[in-house]
Amino acid sequence: MADHTRPEQSRWKIPFALCVAVLGVSSSAPLVKLADAPAPAVAAYRMLFSALLLLPVVAWRHRAELATIRRSDLLRCIAAGVLLGFHFLSWFTSLDYTTVASAVTLTTLQPLFAFVLAYAMFGERLRLAAFAGALLSIAGAMIIGWGDIAVSGMALFGDALALLGAALATGYFFVGFRARQHLSLNAYTFLIYTAAAGVLFAYCATLGVPLAGYADTDWAVFLGLAIFPTLLGHSVFNWSMRWVSATVISMVVLCEPIGASALAWLIFGTLPQLSHYIGGTAVLVGVLIFMRYRNPPPVASGAG
Repeated sequence: MADHTRPEQSRWKIPFALCVAVLGVSSSAPLVKLADAPAPAVAAYRMLFSALLLLPVVAWRHRAELATIRRSDLLRCIAAGVLLGFHFLSWFTSLDYTTVASAVTLTTLQPLFAFVLAYAMFGERLRLAAFAGALLSIAGAMIIGWGDIAVSGMALFGDALALLGAALATGYFFVGFRARQHLSLNAYTFLIYTAAAGVLFAYCATLGVPLAGYADTDWAVFLGLAIFPTLLGHSVFNWSMRWVSATVISMVVLCEPIGASALAWLIFGTLPQLSHYIGGTAVLVGVLIFMRYRNPPPVASGAG
């Protein structure tokens, strides 16, 4: 259904929604680590199950909307879905070569790409204080993963894949931003997840990745990835795109290493290191500074 949240309600709903989304996406890396299936299959089934979970609602409430969708919005959704699919593919694959902390940290460095895209596409500028907050958050994210980054050929390859995932995720938010302004949340996310599933299954078929014969625990992981990091994570981020920019979302995603580290401790018994506490504090403080000062200062009109 279409979003009609009033501005005065959004002031408290948006921060709450962003917190829920961060908790959702933070579950992604621990869940992927629990699966024995290859990364492309995990990514493909994550997107397929996400689309299937949305299908009843879309078929019931959004048939007319999808039937009359503008061609430009449809193409943007397909393009964004392709970018999202390859984001998951590169990031899930990176977990086979580098540590969870490194993969999560490097993938959440989306602001490095978002600042460039926002300036190039929209002429978006930041206050000096907001830019300083962004740098502090990026530094904090780097501190979280610093102790786990192994200097080796395979680890560096995994780190490169994680960075590619960050670039693709930023492109996904920016490409889908305009379409999201014209579509309801359910219709928008259904189209994107369907496009992502399509390109990922095509990738699996091309490379001969098996799509059957997995253990029950793997299927449970596929479903969990669809519910928690996708519907409660990415879908909520997509909902918030009506009120906040892609740059803001990219900044908030920097909190993911904190949530992922906490979940890794609960699931695998991995205790956070000192770097996690120091880096996590820097990330949170940096995000708060960025959110407070992200809007450019008002231009004072001269008396003449």
